[in-house]
Parts: sequence; structure tokens; C-alpha cells
Amino acid sequence: MKNTSLILSIISLVAVVAFGIISLTKGNGKKADANAEGEAAETVACEGAIVYVDLDRILMEYDMANDLRSVVETKVQNIQAEVNRRGTKLEKDVKSFQEKMEKGLMTRSVAEVQGQKLQKQEQDFNTYAAQKQQEIQEEQVVMMNQLGDAIKTFLDKYNEEKQYAMILTNQGGAPVITGDATLNITDDVLAGLNEEYIKTKNEKSEE
Repeated sequence: MKNTSLILSIISLVAVVAFGIISLTKGNGKKADANAEGEAAETVACEGAIVYVDLDRILMEYDMANDLRSVVETKVQNIQAEVNRRGTKLEKDVKSFQEKMEKGLMTRSVAEVQGQKLQKQEQDFNTYAAQKQQEIQEEQVVMMNQLGDAIKTFLDKYNEEKQYAMILTNQGGAPVITGDATLNITDDVLAGLNEEYIKTKNEKSEE
């Protein structure tokens, strides 16, 4: 009979994945280079210019990103709570079995049956925990795909008017290590993204 260390390691693994999603995009905004942020700069880039947006800021300040992140966080917390509950129960069952074995409170035949039952419970738990870990990862991928699609769709339409030669996405100081702050169109893009998102939400609420 395996000890409880495997159970605990699985719970810890799911917790790490969950924490990674909950903290997703929350800390990256601080890493962007001050020169690349251009917080107070007015966008005056002309047609044909190569401009950039600070993706860290967009992921932090875009209303859609915050709404989606809140939904994913709730799902992750619920998944983690259920994994913990099942893991704790299995751990208690294993500990109780081991104590009864040590005290000689079960016959060999009963111990064999109980041991096989616990092994099946452990296998089922391992399968469940792995499935939930995959589910958390899929939630992360779907969230980022939804954000990426919304941002790309907006920028395509946005650039039909602006006619920039190229729009780069800067994140954590790469690929734009430093540059002319007037080429940072983040404020303008954020304003447009949030305006469009709020408009879409209002239209859906009226349906």
C-alpha cells in the first residue's frame, strides 16, 4: 500500500497550477521598461510608423481581461477546493487503515479487501486530480485565446484608420527595450478596447 506522500504531491501539483492561473498577468505589468511605457506621452505617430502596445498594461487594464480572469479564478478556486476535499478524505482513510493494521484490529482477509479498496480509491483520485489539472490548463488557454482574438480583431480594425506600418506587442520589455514614447499607442488602444467591450456588454444585457 502506498503511503500518503503521493496524494499530497498531487494536491500540491494542482495547487501550483491553480496559483499560476490566479496570478496570471497580475505581476507582469511592473516589469515593463519605463521608457517603453510612455505613460504620459501623447500618441503622435504618423501613418506608416512602426508603433507598439504594452501588452502587460492591456492585460491588467482591459476590462475584458479582468472579467475573464475573475471567472477563471472562481473556477480554479472551486476545483482546488474539491481536489483538497477528496485528497483529505483519502488521506484520512489511508491513515485509519494503517492504524488498524498496526494495532491488529483486522484479519488478514479483511485487510486485503480494505487495502485493495483503498488502492482503487487512490487510483480514482489520481485520475481525477490529473483531469482537473488539465481542466485548469485548458481554462487558461481558452482565456488567453479569447483575449488574443479580441485584441487582434480590434487592432485590425483600428489600423484601418491609423494606417501604421506595423503594430508590435511589447511585454516585459521585449521586443521593445527602449524607444520613442510617442510610438507607444497603449493608451489609445486601451481606451478603444474598453469602449468597445462596454458597448458590447451593454448590447448583450439589453437582448
